[in-house]
Amino acid sequence: MSKTIAVLGSTGSIGTQTLEVVRNNKDIRIAALSAGSNIAELEKQIREFHPELAAVWDEQKAEELRTKISDLDVKVVSGMEGLIELSVLEGVDILVTAIVGMIGIRPTIAAIKAGKDIALANKETLVTAGHLIMPLAKEYNVQILPVDSEHSAIFQAIHGENKGAIHKLLITASGGPFRGRKREELENVCVEDALKHPNWAMGQKITIDSATLVNKGLEVMEAKWLFDIDLDHIQVVVQPKSIIHSMVEFVDGAVMAQLGTPDMKLPIQYALYYPQRRYLPGERLDFEKLKEITFETPDMETFKGLPLAMEASRMGGSMPTVFNAANERAVAKFLKKKIGFLDIYKIIEEAMQHHQIIEHPALEQILETEEKTYEWIESRWKD
Repeated sequence: MSKTIAVLGSTGSIGTQTLEVVRNNKDIRIAALSAGSNIAELEKQIREFHPELAAVWDEQKAEELRTKISDLDVKVVSGMEGLIELSVLEGVDILVTAIVGMIGIRPTIAAIKAGKDIALANKETLVTAGHLIMPLAKEYNVQILPVDSEHSAIFQAIHGENKGAIHKLLITASGGPFRGRKREELENVCVEDALKHPNWAMGQKITIDSATLVNKGLEVMEAKWLFDIDLDHIQVVVQPKSIIHSMVEFVDGAVMAQLGTPDMKLPIQYALYYPQRRYLPGERLDFEKLKEITFETPDMETFKGLPLAMEASRMGGSMPTVFNAANERAVAKFLKKKIGFLDIYKIIEEAMQHHQIIEHPALEQILETEEKTYEWIESRWKD
């Protein structure tokens, strides 16, 4: 069963692991690849996978790439128009959205309208525009295939089940590098400490989001849309070893869990070949060595990313966009060492308090809310 895919964000963590899955399976053709500015890596990928189209966000970098690969028959495009051209490319079955940020919304909408299935790794798409994306996917009879390990685990657990029999989603969290610490212990933590995730190797932003528990909040917001479940039936459980990737409780009390080693290639491959399963090389769970699996309740007082996300989701409308945009800007400032770790929460909270909610925002209003949130933060938290 050969597939043709396009990858938005092929040089990032999920993008490069997607290409590893392609290497392991000889029946996936890559029609298009995209990068923000890492054209050195993109050039290597182009020479290996021979796509017909490459998209680079920055036009100057796109011009550099054209020069570098002038010996190849590959069209290079740039900007948002380029990302959309990649997303609607004829012959593509699945668009892998491995791009970070709300930049992924427009290309995803375009791909859905072009009848492409979406292997979704871009959280912001559903967090800020779930009310637009899910009805659109239904209208165009397109599958949204989750790539996030937690959402993939739920997707696998409910496969073949009656959706009406789901009582509760149990989303697991590792607790991040600061699990067990109290608020006063986090006042002086540095960027390097926050980037030391105990289990997963991820990009910088998502690693900081894991440390603040914002990432878990985004996953709850996303799960609400993906599985059409209200927040009162979604629970976060800390499972420090990241062995159980998430669970589903059914109305009869049965709980289905998906377990495995922390390896993003599994959910990526599952999305690309769904509903088939393929052999995946790598480490396996060793139940002789695994003596126990422990659980904890998340500390909502210290790690305010999760309760703030749930508050934003309950408020709905444009508030999830404010939460997401404020966090994005705050994390960028923290990574540049312009603010402290706890200031991330402060920036999110203040931005949410300042915002006047738009009840059913259209795409333009979502993107405008993002920009206004950035402007408001910059006016108060100058670098």
